[in-house]
Amino acid sequence: MAKKVVVGMSGGVDSSVAAYLLKKQGYEVIGVTMEMWRDEPDVCEDGIEAKRIADQLGIQHVIMHFKTEFDEHVIGKFIEEYTLGRTPNPCVMCNRCIKWQALMERAKELGADYVATGHYAKIEKLENGRLAVRNSDAASKDQTYVLCQLTQEQLAHTILPLGDFSSKDEVRRIASDLGLLSADKKDSQDICFIDDGNYAKFLVEHGVEEKPGNFVDKDGNVLGQHKGIIHYTVGQRKGLGIAFGKPMFVIRIDAEKNEVVLGENEDLFTTEVYFNEANNISDEEFVPGKMYQAKVRYSSRTTNCTVEKISDDEYKAVFEEPVRAATPGQSIVLYDGEYVAGGGTIFTKK
Repeated sequence: MAKKVVVGMSGGVDSSVAAYLLKKQGYEVIGVTMEMWRDEPDVCEDGIEAKRIADQLGIQHVIMHFKTEFDEHVIGKFIEEYTLGRTPNPCVMCNRCIKWQALMERAKELGADYVATGHYAKIEKLENGRLAVRNSDAASKDQTYVLCQLTQEQLAHTILPLGDFSSKDEVRRIASDLGLLSADKKDSQDICFIDDGNYAKFLVEHGVEEKPGNFVDKDGNVLGQHKGIIHYTVGQRKGLGIAFGKPMFVIRIDAEKNEVVLGENEDLFTTEVYFNEANNISDEEFVPGKMYQAKVRYSSRTTNCTVEKISDDEYKAVFEEPVRAATPGQSIVLYDGEYVAGGGTIFTKK
């Protein structure tokens, strides 16, 4: 009997082709659209489109509501982090807690052995017996960064059909050849639950208070007034609302003092990045003295570093050359060659 797999279908081209490939490989495929921010029985347009695509593919399709879990693990965390002066990456926690863990629990109710997504990444078993996330062949679309918090149990029940494709154009061609409705659909951008990209507006609408405070320099000298720390992130230059006669950047946010610290571009560089909430993938622990390659944000390049454990769940990455704008709340992802060694959440060491 064919093994059953649940495919998270967003109505986009990647998940559509993933579902097609799995059916072609002989799996019994169930397309699932995860409704994250609407109560039952409301369904978003993506769910309607995914149902049409599932019909084109001749597979079962269901819509599952995860608003309760999404509010708790993603939106709640997002709001809390911004009030602490940090800049969270909601996609990372959504993947671990919702798109994998919560979906896997529902998938079991359908009798499914695996979950699958349209992420550009691979899963391989290493010689040490552990499962690891490996870079996609499509370097420009590689999504291993946002999978850094997946557990061994989750990886054991995951299939990623698009990891061997060298470009998204190949995936679009398959969709076009099949006549799928998603073939020419644009890629989703930014955070799914904030349509206009205005994070501060979203936070205010969810009860976060805008508290004006001081812009200060590195020595604590007051430079002017800010409109609330939720409007700023480390590395930001535009939108400060104040002129200095030279480029100035947010280099730190002090939520306790309600201060935004400004400095020059060179102040954003560091060779030491602290992180916690660590999740190890390729090894059970980070190996002292081993050279890793790390990213401090999704779009940054990898830079060589070693990792020191400084407490039960606190680590320090020491880089060979300075990295820019390592932002509290963002993920640091460490690689061992093409494999994800693990990841964690950047914090400011006081």
